[in-house]
Amino acid sequence: MIELIPAIDIMNGRCVRLSRGDYSCRKVYDENPLEVAKAFQDNGLNRLHLVDLDGAKADHVVNYRTLEQIATHTTLSVDFGGGIKSDEDLRIAFECGADMVTGGSIAVKNRSLFLQWLDRYGKEHIILGADTRDGKISINGWLEESEWELIPYVREYAQAGVYKVITTDISRDGMLEGCAVNLYESMLSEIPEIYLIASGGVASWNDIESLQSIGVPAVILGKSIYEGKILLSEISRFVAKNQSYVG
Repeated sequence: MIELIPAIDIMNGRCVRLSRGDYSCRKVYDENPLEVAKAFQDNGLNRLHLVDLDGAKADHVVNYRTLEQIATHTTLSVDFGGGIKSDEDLRIAFECGADMVTGGSIAVKNRSLFLQWLDRYGKEHIILGADTRDGKISINGWLEESEWELIPYVREYAQAGVYKVITTDISRDGMLEGCAVNLYESMLSEIPEIYLIASGGVASWNDIESLQSIGVPAVILGKSIYEGKILLSEISRFVAKNQSYVG
């Protein structure tokens, strides 16, 4: 069963979605991220991908109170990212209730510190954010392109002990045009040891089924839920059905 992970992106304390990572192309979906998180929990989901968009731009964690509210008032296992650039940012994230933390820019700009975090907290709690545009790793809230090619970059970190990797195809994110199946298939072929979390472009159940068919273990759902392309009631049935098979 592919793991379904809903996303909440936070800007100015509100639940928003961007298009292709463009901060000027944002749409507010809810004023209360906690209520959105509770709806995910009520429909059988147990994971949440929480992104601090303000933090990603500011280079430090900003919306930690939202993380704390969700962690305190739901049972969701939260992975938190956006603006985590220092030991202090990491401490805040974990103290406010994150079960996992995603490091993207820091892994490019300060490899030694990221590997220290991996060693200290373990591969189940430190996720590599390897987001890509035109085959290159993008950082700083997707505002800056690095020189790294995606697959060599992820392979090097996998060899260093990274297990969980979130890869967003930025050109598809928020566009509801379908996900980059070929990209994820290449990643799994080249680096089969990783737990790959696909993100960006999911528009229908067909996309989820396509990812599941090539062995992608997890997928992040954002705009497809908020725009009603994938209904929470459908997700609830999917989770219940697959849990019964496991049981």
